Formats: sequence, C-alpha cells, structure tokens
Amino acid sequence: MPNRETVAQFTAQVLSGDHAGAIADWYGEDATMQEKQGEPCRGREVLIGQEQAALDRMERVETELLAPPVIDGNTAVLRWPFTFHPKAGGQRSMEEVAWQTWRRDPIAAETFFYDPAQMKG
Repeated sequence: MPNRETVAQFTAQVLSGDHAGAIADWYGEDATMQEKQGEPCRGREVLIGQEQAALDRMERVETELLAPPVIDGNTAVLRWPFTFHPKAGGQRSMEEVAWQTWRRDPIAAETFFYDPAQMKG
C-alpha cells in the first residue's frame, strides 16, 4: 500500500521529466499499463522501452500534477496534464487520469483514461 511520501517521490520523478526512469524505479517487474480499455502492455522492460520510444520522438514533454494524488488502500489516482513538443514541430496537449494499483512500493498496474480527441490537431 503506498503512502503519501512514496507517491510524492514517484510524482516528483515524473514531474522532473524522468518518465522512463520513473517506470524503472517504481514499477514492478511484471507491471502492466493499459490505455483506456485497450489491451494492457506487460513487463517493466517493455513499458520502459515504449515510454522511451515515445520520448525520443519529442523535443520535450511538459508535465504537471493538477491536484494531490488520491490514495485509498492500494490505489492511487493522479490527474496529469501533458504538453508534448514533437521534434517535427508543433505541440499537443492532453489531460489524463492515471489509476494505479500498488503492490507495497512497486506499481503493479496502471490504467490511463483520457479523451483521445485531445490528441487531434
């Protein structure tokens, strides 16, 4: 079960821009990530690779946390807005809600909810 300090350390790492490092440091070896109701991706190394590939296409990613995380038992819920600045130019912004299931300190599963229309344009 995560405590506020643990989740604060995780969010600080993400807010610093170390998205792939946060996966390496905070997700369990067999962790899953799922976008909306899609098929989950499984395994920390796969998750790191996918995150790094997405980051490699960006000049930078601006990340915010809109409110303190909601923590209840093994669940933490975070509301993140992101602004993506692709190397090809332009920018896109989106807001997502991340629903995390923690197994002690590592994150075991995370599902992202967002409106895909935010990424159009």
